[in-house]
Amino acid sequence: MKIFVMAGTEDGRKLAEFLSNKGYEVTASVVSNYGRKILEQYDFRVNDKKLNAEELAEFLREGEFNILVDASHPYALSASTNAIDACASINIPYVRFERAESVTGYSRAYHVDSYENAAKVAATLGKNIFLTTGSKTLKIFVDLLKNCNVTARILPTAEVIAECESLGLTPKQIIAMQGPFSIDLNVELFKYAKAEVIITKNSGTIGGSDTKIAAAEILNLPVIIIERQKIYYPNVAATFEEVASKLQGLGISE
Repeated sequence: MKIFVMAGTEDGRKLAEFLSNKGYEVTASVVSNYGRKILEQYDFRVNDKKLNAEELAEFLREGEFNILVDASHPYALSASTNAIDACASINIPYVRFERAESVTGYSRAYHVDSYENAAKVAATLGKNIFLTTGSKTLKIFVDLLKNCNVTARILPTAEVIAECESLGLTPKQIIAMQGPFSIDLNVELFKYAKAEVIITKNSGTIGGSDTKIAAAEILNLPVIIIERQKIYYPNVAATFEEVASKLQGLGISE
């Protein structure tokens, strides 16, 4: 059976490997050079072309895939929506692997529903803003936080650093490191940047949101948590074994 796995995250890559080891014929899909290079160590096929819903449907049809497993980032809503639409248009099953969210009782945690609202709230809480939300939405924060000092922690790739520079960030405002980050390392980086406010996504344990929140609590810093937008995912699974069970239930055997 042929499975198309949207695998642009660490857990997505591990899920693709898990399914491949179970005997499925896996094609893993990523949309960045960084993701493609990481997947080179695996034996399964790789697609590195960004596809809209119509292109994805055609790719799935031509490849005679039996199912799509969506393990894209929890905040990649357009990718998931495209996948759901593509599967519906050619009548193949869709399964969503959805990592658990981080739960916190920290009294200085502010929960918001968008990047724009995160920037607005941050500006009321301090001037030194530490961003841990990645590069794709960096322009939103740079534009809305012109009166603040923004420090962005980003992946250490040439493309991402170039984007930071194009937005006017100086080397002092860029921390180019790859996670995962421990609580202690987060504490030291927040101190180094003289952070007054932390902004993060609720990307779960594997996304490091729990250690960021814990570090902010140690330093008594406000942390703004951008919550996930909710969309309807058919066939949701929270673990790799649940994904395998869903496949079996849908008649997708090895």
